[in-house]
Amino acid sequence: MAYRGQTTTTTDLTPASVQAQVNAQPPLLVLDVRQPDEYRQGHVAGSILIPLDRLAQRLAELPTDRPIAAICRSGNRSGVAVEVLRRAGFEAYNVTGGMLRWERDGLPVERAP
Repeated sequence: MAYRGQTTTTTDLTPASVQAQVNAQPPLLVLDVRQPDEYRQGHVAGSILIPLDRLAQRLAELPTDRPIAAICRSGNRSGVAVEVLRRAGFEAYNVTGGMLRWERDGLPVERAP
């Protein structure tokens, strides 16, 4: 399945397209692969946190019936996460620019109290 807003590679989505497609059918799951302290500082509402260094051991926690958009601070760790997810059979996309671009684009961020 191709999502609107994909960049030239088949594994990237822009932050705006991710935001617009969180409620699509099938719904896009946002997977944050940063560390817990980074996540608490600001994350995409409704995202789930599984740090990259724990992802391979926690794949069973992820749904297999919907696409996953991985996000990190800048897009590097989430790019690695996409490779792990795709090798495991998931439909996965990297959020280009990560949370830095998400915030720069003025998209909503949820912060821990």
